[in-house]
Amino acid sequence: MLKSPLSFSPVMDPRTDPDPLTFVFNGGKLLMREDSLSLPDLFVAAAAGADAQHLQPVGMFGDRYCQTAWVEGDPAPPDGYAWRGLRSLFGAVDEDLLAIAGRASQIAEWARTHRFCGACASPMERLGGERCFKCVKCGMAAYPRISPAMMVLIRKGDAYLMAMHIASPSKRFTPLAGFLEAGESIEEAVHREVYEEVGLRVHNLKYFSSQSWPFPHSLMIAFTADYLDGDIRIDANELSEARWFGPNDEWPERVPHISISSVLVDAHRPRS
Repeated sequence: MLKSPLSFSPVMDPRTDPDPLTFVFNGGKLLMREDSLSLPDLFVAAAAGADAQHLQPVGMFGDRYCQTAWVEGDPAPPDGYAWRGLRSLFGAVDEDLLAIAGRASQIAEWARTHRFCGACASPMERLGGERCFKCVKCGMAAYPRISPAMMVLIRKGDAYLMAMHIASPSKRFTPLAGFLEAGESIEEAVHREVYEEVGLRVHNLKYFSSQSWPFPHSLMIAFTADYLDGDIRIDANELSEARWFGPNDEWPERVPHISISSVLVDAHRPRS
């Protein structure tokens, strides 16, 4: 599952390093060498348009310092390099490196979108010792955005409910999921989203696991729950289909455990 490796530790203040791992992003895509899928060195990063003033510390991956930057516009990549979406790198690059790239992408986007204060439009300055920008005029503080979202696999006897989400890029049956509303607890969001999306009520919520999901800045919090009552009535704005999968049904195909969704499904998949 995509998660920060044990050998990674966050760093809040920039460091001078002759050979850092530099993650350069443009429109959510990462600059990588085409033949080896390796990161650019400092010279190539600069050639791609990465301003040294935009470099942000990410952390230490073992003994390698990691930093990130963003490039605006639609620049052509340097020769031999390409802009790659993170999803396209699933299974193609080291999973630990991909997890750090996901973290770096969120930091780069936070830095890009907080150059100026959202309250008074004055310039923002990065504070030392923490991941924070502060307005030089009104003092408003801005931390990296994290958007919590619930995920739930509902059990009814020996069957589990999964749905086809309209916005899903994979077009696979997956557990229900949705973002929290302001003022909601995670549990309240589970009950609300389940009722809104499929018209069911559930109980016996049990925490399963969580995962940072950098598309663009989600925190997925997964649960299981038991069916209580109701008939399936899908929200056609969110889902194209929802149904129960029992031990005699053909379940969604197994996929690599990049996302918590596949881990949650496989943990309850009937044993063959």
